Amino acid sequence: MTRDEIVLAIKDIIATIAPDEELGGLEMEVRLRDQIELDSMDFLDIVMELRKRYGVQVPEEDYMQLATLKGCVDYLGPKLESKALVLTALKG
Repeated sequence: MTRDEIVLAIKDIIATIAPDEELGGLEMEVRLRDQIELDSMDFLDIVMELRKRYGVQVPEEDYMQLATLKGCVDYLGPKLESKALVLTALKG
């Protein structure tokens, strides 16, 4: 996956978990929780969805690296480079 596809994948997972949130204006370096309504259970759902869709295990000690979209791209990039984008909530 490319960096842009990783952003799209994360937005799609968020859209699945929090369908009422507007995701078009998300900033890359601002904490996701500061931009949209996500609680700790929503965050765990994001982590679980990453595992379900892409087989990516995120250990609890790495959760903070997923706080921003940029952090998600940096952390997930090497783990997703050979994976295909899966969209369920957003229209590609």
